[in-house]
Amino acid sequence: MRTGSATPFSDMHLLTVLADTQSFVKAAERLGISRSSASMRIVALEKAVGVPLVRRSTRRVSLTEAGQQLVDEVAPAFERITSSFHAAHDLTGVPRGALRVTAPVALGRQHISPSLGDFLLRYPEVRLELELTDRLVNLAHEGFDLAIRHARHIPDDYVVWELARSESVLVASEAYLTRRGRPLHPVDLSEHDCALYTGSPRSLAFLRGESGDAPVYVDVLPRFTANNSEILRDVVLSGAGLGLLPDFSLSGGDGRQLQRVLPDWNVQGYFGDHIIAVRPFSPSVPLAVHCLVDHLRAVFSRSRDGVYPK
Repeated sequence: MRTGSATPFSDMHLLTVLADTQSFVKAAERLGISRSSASMRIVALEKAVGVPLVRRSTRRVSLTEAGQQLVDEVAPAFERITSSFHAAHDLTGVPRGALRVTAPVALGRQHISPSLGDFLLRYPEVRLELELTDRLVNLAHEGFDLAIRHARHIPDDYVVWELARSESVLVASEAYLTRRGRPLHPVDLSEHDCALYTGSPRSLAFLRGESGDAPVYVDVLPRFTANNSEILRDVVLSGAGLGLLPDFSLSGGDGRQLQRVLPDWNVQGYFGDHIIAVRPFSPSVPLAVHCLVDHLRAVFSRSRDGVYPK
């Protein structure tokens, strides 16, 4: 770098974001600048350093050896700066700033989005962006502050808050049970019409309560599959079949009720057991994130008390 020239700190920060996103478009979106501005700033940084830092292709952006070395050396410093800023920012005790949050579609529609108006009214200086998607989002690469996930295990490579426990429940409408009869044992399911989540195993494992007995495996050929638990619930509510649903999707918006089937048996390894909030590790967590997590814990506590059938 030339002696006497201004050190381009903001451009080096842009390079760290580009390393995360591997895209000029995504890096520009995260920083609130244009794609052309991002590209010109990287060119200027390369001129200041004197060597190429970025390899450009039609599909993605990658770093040269010099670019990766620079990112490895400066990224921790920018993380500390961001953490220090949030810590100073939160000394007022008032949550503020922008939060980007992602959540699964059905869980977000049914239990998260209905409560967010109250959150925004309570914290008027917080700006919130919610993206509902069932794909597993890379938080660091895509610039999300928080992800709500339905998980089988608590990950150990994130900051994690457990919002609620969850279970998979076999349910049916009264109309279906009247027409086809109520299964008395898991093996009876092979004779029933079933609605299952797309891609789920066709051999379901059942354990009887806390007996400690070996699981019972039942091969099920579903009549209907879908990749959204709300759609599965609607089909089950119609009386077309039995359905295996996560407990948070059991209540219909129109008040219709589903009945639990085989209540003494637990389905193993189907949907997740935990509803969690996660974010990448950082030295400190913004106050706005803590407030949103506390808000969602209260939401799921109320849902479990008043919505989930027992």
